Amino acid sequence: MTNTQIRITPLLPELRTWATELITEHWVSPMIMSRFVWFDTRELPGFVAYYQDQPAGLATYIIMDGECELITLDSLVENKGVGSALLNAVADVSRGANCRRMFLTTANDNLRALQFYQKRNMRIVAVHKGAIDAARNAEKDIPLLGYHDIPMRDELELELQF
Repeated sequence: MTNTQIRITPLLPELRTWATELITEHWVSPMIMSRFVWFDTRELPGFVAYYQDQPAGLATYIIMDGECELITLDSLVENKGVGSALLNAVADVSRGANCRRMFLTTANDNLRALQFYQKRNMRIVAVHKGAIDAARNAEKDIPLLGYHDIPMRDELELELQF
């Protein structure tokens, strides 16, 4: 089912400041660590979702070595299909680039993300023990406790194979 109220566009230069502010607000910093590797989201390709003609979400990703990693996904409008539309846009780019898989990591405390991705046929394929602890060593603003007061320590890797 396609939501006609959602429009997806590439992340254009004129929206980079907005994107950086959004990522910094939601992720502490535009620098994101995944699997012990740092990514500067200000340099990554991405997609912006518009809902009712307003920016309502953002996804950033990177394609390397025949794989696509979703680095960030943020929906500003809940339960309207924004997150799903962004995930589908990145999956489409992945397939178009002949990637073997699209994958992402999420913190061990992020139960909503785990639910969201698994409902969209992504599978948990790895646990990166201590990855959040390692990121916290470099980025002191990452909290010790996350959602539901769960200690944030590890990353869970999920994938969708093509």
